Amino acid sequence: MRRRDHNIFTNATSLLVCGLLAGVVVAAAAFPAAAMTGLAAKAGGQGFAGLPSELKNFSSPQITRVYASDGRTLLSQFYDEFRSDVPLKDISKNMQNAIIAAEDRKFYDHNGVDLKGVARAFVSNSQGDSHQGASTLTMQYVRMSLAYSATNPQEVVDATKDTPKRKINEMKYALQVEKQLTKEQILERYLNIAPFGNQAYGVYAASQVYFNKKPKDLTVGQAAMLAGMVKAPSSFNPTVKSGHEQIQVRRDDYIIPEMVAMGAITQADADKAKKEKIPTKVKPVGNGCVSVAKNSWGFFCDYFYRWWMEQEAFGATSYDRERRLKSGGYQVVTTLDLKGQASARAQIADRQADSSQDALLLAGIEPGTGKVRLLATNRKYALDDPSHPTNKISPDPKKKKKKIRGSFPKTTNPLITGGGDITGYQAGSVFKMFTMVAALEKGIPLSYPINSPPTFHSKYKAGYGTSSSCPGSDDWCPSNASKKEAGVFNMWSGFGKSVNTFFVPLEQKVGAENVIAVAKRFGVQFRNPEDARKAKEEASTWGSFTLGVIDSTPLEMANAYATLAGDGKYCAPTPVEQIKTKDGEKIDVGKPHCIQATPKNVARAALDAARCPVGDSAQLGSCKGATAPDTRGIVDRPVFGKTGTTDNSKTASLIVGTTSLVVAGYMANPDWQDHTNQMSHYVINKAVQYTLKDYMEKRPSVQFKEPTNDDITTGDLRRVPDVTCDSIGKAKDVIRGAGFDPVVGPTVDSDCPAGSAAGTSESRTIKDGAVTIEVSNGKKGKKEDDPQNPTPEKTKPGRR
Repeated sequence: MRRRDHNIFTNATSLLVCGLLAGVVVAAAAFPAAAMTGLAAKAGGQGFAGLPSELKNFSSPQITRVYASDGRTLLSQFYDEFRSDVPLKDISKNMQNAIIAAEDRKFYDHNGVDLKGVARAFVSNSQGDSHQGASTLTMQYVRMSLAYSATNPQEVVDATKDTPKRKINEMKYALQVEKQLTKEQILERYLNIAPFGNQAYGVYAASQVYFNKKPKDLTVGQAAMLAGMVKAPSSFNPTVKSGHEQIQVRRDDYIIPEMVAMGAITQADADKAKKEKIPTKVKPVGNGCVSVAKNSWGFFCDYFYRWWMEQEAFGATSYDRERRLKSGGYQVVTTLDLKGQASARAQIADRQADSSQDALLLAGIEPGTGKVRLLATNRKYALDDPSHPTNKISPDPKKKKKKIRGSFPKTTNPLITGGGDITGYQAGSVFKMFTMVAALEKGIPLSYPINSPPTFHSKYKAGYGTSSSCPGSDDWCPSNASKKEAGVFNMWSGFGKSVNTFFVPLEQKVGAENVIAVAKRFGVQFRNPEDARKAKEEASTWGSFTLGVIDSTPLEMANAYATLAGDGKYCAPTPVEQIKTKDGEKIDVGKPHCIQATPKNVARAALDAARCPVGDSAQLGSCKGATAPDTRGIVDRPVFGKTGTTDNSKTASLIVGTTSLVVAGYMANPDWQDHTNQMSHYVINKAVQYTLKDYMEKRPSVQFKEPTNDDITTGDLRRVPDVTCDSIGKAKDVIRGAGFDPVVGPTVDSDCPAGSAAGTSESRTIKDGAVTIEVSNGKKGKKEDDPQNPTPEKTKPGRR
């Protein structure tokens, strides 16, 4: 028997209940439908009337569902309680009748309180007999509502603690609820808030968990079983032996017969329902990104989650934002392109094993919107089981010594997008694009020629005795990947062949701090603390920045290059197409947020030069070489992009884009960047190229736009002095005196004396630009005009 309470408050409350019941029980017997409010006022006086009766507005926790861009494919769901409200019309009559049979046979007859039941339960409980409840379905709804609308733990206790005071409160609230809502509305709300065990809250969740169907499709037997569980979900849990036996008895011996007695079903229906099997297992219900059924989009799901947690629109704190995600009932349509994602994952799988310590990372983003279309890698998005680990020990010697495991084959680290302790990877020459943009913004045109020796003695410092310092100096002396990469280059040819000794002097000319400023405007995050410090404190002296020595991620670099294809418009990356509230209202969070990061003409000019590295033809100039020349033919669309490699090929990268999508691919070792492996450009190039090819398969071929201002491509051309037949020394002085940089070039056929100047390769060029002096061999001949630097009488440079 339940222990009786003997404190003063309980005794006082009991007197109040006795006073109430004394006046209403007789009346209830004669007038069962009488207005309870009037009777209560007469019987209980001001004590009862003074109690609150208006329920606070509340919303029970709802599932947030996250879909792919098709709006149909469920990627994941987030919840604190697995619940999704459904209207009564979408709940089978079987379920409606079953819950009434189980919990409140007189539901349609009373005004919220079953007077006889309350009196009977009160007397029985006061005498110490077995505990009786007598709560109507409306009173139960009130109890759950008070718990969900509680603003502090004590209110939850008050709403659920078994005391006379709580029962009186429920009665008063129930009377008011019955005035405000119809019976159908109360029934609908009850079925959507009631707990059914095994993480199922509300009838929708229960139907899914136990029967993998919608509430409207529940049979008599299924509805009766669910209705029977509400009283005590743990005790009547069918997935455990004792609970299975108890719910079988409750369903067959109590609820189904009650449904017959109510006239809700026939005896034949009842006999058939009793033969239905009660499940012993439940459907696993995923929650969050680690439960994503298809690992191909786990990293995208994680990116969405991290993005959500940064949005102040969902709350001032991370706690508030997570609660909104897991209880708000949002319908989120993401930007994930299923076909593009599947292709990226397939391309990776064909070329790199999931168990490889070398990660192949792909990110795809749409120019002009910032919409993230794909994120893929050769890892499973999953937690490694600490009791039965499958991940290999980290190759990092420090971690290896401590037997710390690495990120393969399973990880939940944001390898592709960055975050947490993932600051990114050095990507190499893809950063040269920022130097080119900074130069164009300063008015230096694409055609600007620079004499690029095999090794360049820069003004930047490297420190005495370092591998990159000049002999006997602390100056930085970068070299090209090959000694053959020497001569006079412009932005088309210098970018196409990725000439280090072209871009370092170009960076010197425009200022490293301005190059860094462009990178920031284009979305580079500087997550590595040392990188951030240098960008802030040593920007003007950070010469190696143009060679991509900072940590970056495939996502941010895909978006940086997408800024060129977006006519200079930088759009913050977003994983969201549309978000709706549980009431179907669209909200603006996640819409593209864009700024003009660089002028349109600058973006168009830089993109024209960026066609050279990937085997496309520049519209305005001559490429004269490429580092990924087969890209144009594979994608079969106008393309632009850039390759990148770090020292000893510890990282390899390729970025390729069209007007529809830019894909960035890195090959790196996320667990130890100072590794000894050489990353394969063949592997990363093919993965990027064919991912983009598949994405563009049914999309149109769109040509890139040309700049509308010729100065940005040709610049202010000035006539080069005629030095024909001058000595080389005199020719250099004349050219230098005219404001150009003289460079002694190749030997050519000429009428001039051997060893003298046969003339110059350029008849007109930019101020400060390199001018190549051709050396005569003394043989009669005629030199060809440079097609890249024509005389004024010819057409614009390289235009076709």
